[in-house]
Amino acid sequence: MVTVERATNLHRGELLTTLRAALPGLWVAVAAFVLALATIVVSLFGQPLDLVVSLAGLVVATSLAIAAVLAGGPIRTIAVIAAFASAAVTPWLLLLTGEPAPAVVVVLLLVVAAEGARRGVRAAVHRPPAARIPGVRVGPSTHPVLLANPRSGGGTAERVALADEAHRRGIEYVVLGPGDDLQRRAEGAVQRGADVLGMAGGDGSQALVAQVALAHDLAFVCVPVGTRNHFAKDLGLDPGDPVGALDAFGDAEEIRIDLGLVADRVFVNNVSFGVYAMIVGTAGYRENKPVTAWQVLPSVLGPEAGPVDLRFTGPDGREHTGFQLILVSNDPYRFTADSRFGSRERMDLGVLGIVAARAGEGDDFPAFAAAWWAGQRDSSGAWLQWEASEFEVRSAGPIPAGVDGEALVFEPPLRLRSLPDPLRVRVPATARTLGGSSSRARRSPFLHGG
Repeated sequence: MVTVERATNLHRGELLTTLRAALPGLWVAVAAFVLALATIVVSLFGQPLDLVVSLAGLVVATSLAIAAVLAGGPIRTIAVIAAFASAAVTPWLLLLTGEPAPAVVVVLLLVVAAEGARRGVRAAVHRPPAARIPGVRVGPSTHPVLLANPRSGGGTAERVALADEAHRRGIEYVVLGPGDDLQRRAEGAVQRGADVLGMAGGDGSQALVAQVALAHDLAFVCVPVGTRNHFAKDLGLDPGDPVGALDAFGDAEEIRIDLGLVADRVFVNNVSFGVYAMIVGTAGYRENKPVTAWQVLPSVLGPEAGPVDLRFTGPDGREHTGFQLILVSNDPYRFTADSRFGSRERMDLGVLGIVAARAGEGDDFPAFAAAWWAGQRDSSGAWLQWEASEFEVRSAGPIPAGVDGEALVFEPPLRLRSLPDPLRVRVPATARTLGGSSSRARRSPFLHGG
């Protein structure tokens, strides 16, 4: 039997292992950055204005680099370009003041700092392979159909020439137009004789086509061209290689995974209520998620915010109210403070993962944060986490929800339940693991927006 003390020690050990892997790269990054700052100060000490502009450029470049890590799609590209441009201000000023040697040194040190930071972050977010869902080998599809959203992920499908590659492999490629009913197009593919249905799009679109495949007992293929691609990552696919995902239409491995059901709609990742549902339903969320979140949060969690009318029965059998956030996932997410944060280790457990959180008062949040970091049970009551086969949310009025990142509204009471192992999913034979095998950085499950 694993005691609480032993579990806490195991968690601390894993956390330290995660941080220890990142330390060499981060130490190199910090040391190189400090040396670059020292070189700039010494070289421009006699020109105060140039010194201030140079340091400001580095501050802006660092901020933009962080934004590039957090953002995705075209915003990331813009942030990277702007970061390079801001960092270039310093060597340019050094050259103008007749200091070519320090300019070269600063450039080299900044390159070393960037590479050290990249290696450190990559080491921290690397995940060992998770438990593998047993599958069976299957032959090529006889009538493969791939539906594609050309706007997903800022136009990823077009950038990687997905249509050309699909046609070369004999895959029928269906492009969604503005206003198209995705599920109706998928039903049309079934009527034309499709034996395997695929979707190239975000997680919300993946769920809609998966629901059609489930209804007709067809195998499903996920092609990651969305912004976040959380579903694909938990299937063991590489989001950086959407063309490679087309291998699943050929000789492949077929597995069965769980699905979640909210009312009569399937979800592959999660359904969020409260804060996140309000953010998703705000105009402009798709175009700029971080900015929209910061605009909405004060009105939801600030001192003037009203109560969130959500009621549910907790793991203790009592009715709970006053929680600003409820997350119901298709199989549980891991929320420990280590490199597996926000991943699902399995997608065949046949349960919903349920998390409810509230801001609390006084020392509630510090107590929760301290317990979470140490891997201990939270005694403040600000965080509830459990698993169940079904869950119900109650309210006096319509319930806004974020379903795999899509804003929807449901009538109360709203029932959610797990559908154990109903969906046949084909994955390339090389994608042998499930549950976060990708070494790319994970995002918070509250931001699973496809």
